[in-house]
Amino acid sequence: MNRSNVRVFIGGALVLLGVLMLLERLGVIRFAVAIFWGVLFFLVGAYFLYRFAVNGSREWWALIPGFALIGMGASALLPGNWSGLAFLGFLGISFLAVYLNNRGRWWAIIPAGVLITLGVTAVLTDAYNVQGTGGIFFLGLGLTFLLLAVLASLQWAYIPGVVLLLMGVLLGYSQFTGLINYVWPAALILVGLLLIFQFTRHT
Repeated sequence: MNRSNVRVFIGGALVLLGVLMLLERLGVIRFAVAIFWGVLFFLVGAYFLYRFAVNGSREWWALIPGFALIGMGASALLPGNWSGLAFLGFLGISFLAVYLNNRGRWWAIIPAGVLITLGVTAVLTDAYNVQGTGGIFFLGLGLTFLLLAVLASLQWAYIPGVVLLLMGVLLGYSQFTGLINYVWPAALILVGLLLIFQFTRHT
């Protein structure tokens, strides 16, 4: 797309946005502006995914803005209670797609699990009014590290995975909530010692 076409596209989009804003103000079309932004984000996201489809080996990074923009589009179109899950979920899927495209990029599993977990906790809080989602958050993180250990054959990931699952279970029961003040620093010490051991063993 050359510069002239870009100007025409931006100009047409601005005219359309102005018309839709006017129609919404007049009560002719409800949520017209939200639909405009949703469709626009979908189209731009689809462009990045097209770039990945054409040259996935070199432009794998396009997966991240592609899915992120589609998530923004879904967030604009869905009810407010589900908008957080839409954006964070698609952003998490983008990192999962990065890993599936190249299994050597095992690091992408971590942000994928964290973002999808945040999206789930957001919808549980906003849509279903679930209180105390801290336990669910730690359970999601624990499962993320266990998945990392299995898929990428990284033995050290079992340690934070099990520790985070234990923290999630403890947070899930109010009578054990006070123990988290001791479990968290103990977990940090344990993971730190594990990393030091892994380093010294290979030197």
